[in-house]
Amino acid sequence: MEMILMIHSLLRYVILILLVFTIIKAFAGWFGNKEYTASDNKLSLFTFISAHLQLVVGLGVYFMSPVVKAGMSDMAAAMKEPVLRFWTVEHILSMIVAIAIITLGRIMSKKGTTDAAKHRRIAIYYLLALVLIFSAIPWPFSAVARPWF
Repeated sequence: MEMILMIHSLLRYVILILLVFTIIKAFAGWFGNKEYTASDNKLSLFTFISAHLQLVVGLGVYFMSPVVKAGMSDMAAAMKEPVLRFWTVEHILSMIVAIAIITLGRIMSKKGTTDAAKHRRIAIYYLLALVLIFSAIPWPFSAVARPWF
């Protein structure tokens, strides 16, 4: 469990860096009227794959977590306790929705008929996902924080 949690904690940085870089590149391509190149497509694909890998690792952590098990054992009580509610419901739901948005953005960008449309769709969808991810990260200053690796 500890090893999977460490991988999940470290992989978050990969995702955040890839998302930020992909978003910056997409906005630059959109507003700069640049061609949607193979490298743009690969960057979006690597971000997409990394997010899904993080989801798989996160699901492993989720289903092995003693905190989640405690929350699931009495869901009514968990909803009244911020830490249990965060780990049992809020974090996982937010991350699944964020990864669904990334997936949708990737699909929509592939369907774009112009380079600007492809860049725009990646920029918007990936930015929405990033905002949602930032809102669901257990920041060190939050009540639900755990040690960062």
